[in-house]
Amino acid sequence: MNVFNFTSTAQFINIHKQCIKKQYENGNIMFKAVPNGCAFCFLDKKQLVNLKTKAMRSGAWFKALQRIDRVLFDLTIRVVDNIRSAKLAKSIAMLTRKLEDAIKNSFSSRLKAIGLHLAQKISLAAQKLGNISAREWVFDSSFAIFLAVMHVNNVKIFKR
Repeated sequence: MNVFNFTSTAQFINIHKQCIKKQYENGNIMFKAVPNGCAFCFLDKKQLVNLKTKAMRSGAWFKALQRIDRVLFDLTIRVVDNIRSAKLAKSIAMLTRKLEDAIKNSFSSRLKAIGLHLAQKISLAAQKLGNISAREWVFDSSFAIFLAVMHVNNVKIFKR
């Protein structure tokens, strides 16, 4: 973890803008900081609500954040339209990073658990039926993603 000593709020915001922009361009974060006139707005309410919704749907909201962190996030959504405070921006940035990491990890772990297991089963069945090229299916990540999505979207009510 990098520790920076900032002499002013403006210095923090400028450095943070550059870091966020670079991470967004690399695809490492899901939100984008936008300038609002002359004042820099770190995140707005809509971006925070979207991130909270994704985190709750993936189950990362309660796993990744402690209660005090969730309260801070919720109060920020309720009270603030645009985050301008450097201290609040720093705290929310830490929380958003935790949530984004938890969301990415939850999807990738589900993908590995579900998709790769199904790919192995289908590959073995196809090999037993004489398909020699089925050995490569186990290592095909797009095939594993397809199987995981099909498995998750398979509603058991319609099965007989």
